[in-house]
Amino acid sequence: MPKVRIVLLACAALLAGCGAEVAGAAATTAALQATQARQAKDQQQQIEKQLGEALKAGEARASAAEQ
Repeated sequence: MPKVRIVLLACAALLAGCGAEVAGAAATTAALQATQARQAKDQQQQIEKQLGEALKAGEARASAAEQ
């Protein structure tokens, strides 16, 4: 019986190690996705700003052409 207990404890330890590895990988993935989402939001804001500036420049040119 002691050998069976040792084998069961070893298996439990291995499974616990795998669980910790999976949890660590999930946390790393979540952090990476959060960073990517933040970068995408920053990029979207920059593009919207550039688009707004381009629209204002186009309106200014159209207004100048009318005069």
